[in-house]
Amino acid sequence: MSILELQNIHKSYYLGKEEFPVLKGIDLSFEQGDFVSILGESGGGKSTLMNIIGGLDRAYDGDVIVNGQRQKDKKEKSMDNYRRDTIGFIFQSFNLVNYLSVLGNVMTSLQMTKLSHKEQVKRAENLLKQVGLYEHRRKKPTQLSGGQKQRVAIARALASDPDIIIADEPTGALDSQNTKEVLDLLQKIAKSGKTVIVVTHSQEVADAGSRIIRLADGRVIGDERLRLPFNQAARPKDFEARPLKTIDIWKMAFAHFRNAWKQNLMITIGTAIGLFSVMFFLGLGNGATNYMNDFIDGIANPKAFQVFKPNQSSMSDQDASDIAKIKHITKVEKGYMSPAFQVALKGQEANPKPQSSQTEQDRPDNLITKNATLLADSISNKKYPKTGQIVLSETQAKALVGKKFEKIVGKTVTLTLPLGKEQVITKDLIVSGTSASYTMVNFKDLQDTASAEKINIEPNFITASVDDLNNTKAAQKAVRKLKINEQGRFRVASIGDILDSIVQVTYIVSVVLALIAGISLLVSILMIVATTYMSVSERTKEIGILRAMGARRKDIRHLFVNESLLLGISANILAIITAFLAQIAVNKLVYDTIEFDIIQISLMSILIAVIIGILIALIASIAPASKAARLNPIEALAAE
Repeated sequence: MSILELQNIHKSYYLGKEEFPVLKGIDLSFEQGDFVSILGESGGGKSTLMNIIGGLDRAYDGDVIVNGQRQKDKKEKSMDNYRRDTIGFIFQSFNLVNYLSVLGNVMTSLQMTKLSHKEQVKRAENLLKQVGLYEHRRKKPTQLSGGQKQRVAIARALASDPDIIIADEPTGALDSQNTKEVLDLLQKIAKSGKTVIVVTHSQEVADAGSRIIRLADGRVIGDERLRLPFNQAARPKDFEARPLKTIDIWKMAFAHFRNAWKQNLMITIGTAIGLFSVMFFLGLGNGATNYMNDFIDGIANPKAFQVFKPNQSSMSDQDASDIAKIKHITKVEKGYMSPAFQVALKGQEANPKPQSSQTEQDRPDNLITKNATLLADSISNKKYPKTGQIVLSETQAKALVGKKFEKIVGKTVTLTLPLGKEQVITKDLIVSGTSASYTMVNFKDLQDTASAEKINIEPNFITASVDDLNNTKAAQKAVRKLKINEQGRFRVASIGDILDSIVQVTYIVSVVLALIAGISLLVSILMIVATTYMSVSERTKEIGILRAMGARRKDIRHLFVNESLLLGISANILAIITAFLAQIAVNKLVYDTIEFDIIQISLMSILIAVIIGILIALIASIAPASKAARLNPIEALAAE
């Protein structure tokens, strides 16, 4: 029964326009269960004929008919399936994948079948038992002898249960004993009903078969039958072939990634440094922003702002009423701000008053008075002084008692406040706390003291509170639009406004630093590109082997892309771990100084770094992976 027919096969190679014919009209047929030896000298066209039969070479004239189907009519996808399902290759130089175990080499072919993983392992182990290598299944090919390597290659060729076994000089690198053992195995394969086609120079090999075909100068010069085919009984297959699954490609990529761990570790560290820098600086910007916001919240309620008259005059009830009518403003409170006051420990001389050239917003120890009810809304996390109390600015407190300014709490101080026209009021108050920026007393204390001296004290600003932080700027804008005689009636001041620009600059600087750090990732891209190109070059023969077994071009491309992605993933993991360790260390180092975690790596920072790492790996893998996929399998198998 004919399984394979070659009809008028012509094949030529070209050097420029010059033609070099290699096969000159080959007409042959091969039977089921035949053991055919193709004998001839080098250059006679034997290997070229085998590549045509095996579906590796499709640039020929004539017809190859397998099981009644013309191979030339098939597309590349169908030819990949043909090699997976119908052809098994055995090579002279074994062509085993050195970083895989003996079992792993056989499993590579089985991964292109519909068998479950458990069934694949069972079949691979049974095949290794048949070739006498089960005890060596965990070894790497470099730990085997030449004869053992060839037996592994035979087991791999048989794994997918192909109809045709093509063996190219299978005993060329073996001694006489190993040659005999390999020939016995090939005979057993033919007796199982498979067609075995062996390319050889050896008469000994040829005599072991059932038929000898002699080639010379691209023509058949002899066709001798030694015996009948060993077994012509067709046996149905127990399983079907299929393309490599994504998970199997990932496994192969991981196996090589692990095998080349030293090289990959260096690239991983280099890439991780760039990714770590991006996360760290973004975390620094996030922490600095939160620190400034916390600082703002610590000295003023961000949902409140102050309203003044442009000429520093007092605020009337009408002013308060007009401001209160503005949308989003929920409450208005009158207060008094003075740039000129003195505070001294009771019984001691007062400290010098601040320079009058400073503005209210710039001065760190302005005196602010507000209604006591303003406590909950205006001074976040700071207890507004009750009647008879004073909250000192840290600057003022340090001037009185030194660096350990907190110890002033509970002491009595004398406040001296000039009100103009040589009018001065003094008041003894108990220090109830300190504030980052302002000295604060209760407005009622000033009013009562001034009233006792028959002095009138008028509020010179209003604090407006809004319903929601997001509405603060809209409310401020509305206040600025209030006019009198076509002139702006009020000016608005907010500690949040003052520090907003600082927060923005801080964040921008951190982003710029992150971008600068990201430039180092360009080096990582080049490193991955170079490494992947080297990998393609070093594994050219492996690519040829996979293609001969039926792997698709896209399987090869995905294999190298996945290896690059593993670099990106491992770099991300290392960068994230390093970033969090650095965050813990830096925060612990500076916390005693600023009492705040200055590095705050957010989930968004991590996601940005992860996306960058994956993109780097993908971009770096495109060119070398595409090159690997385009390699000619015949040339790849011939690579040294």
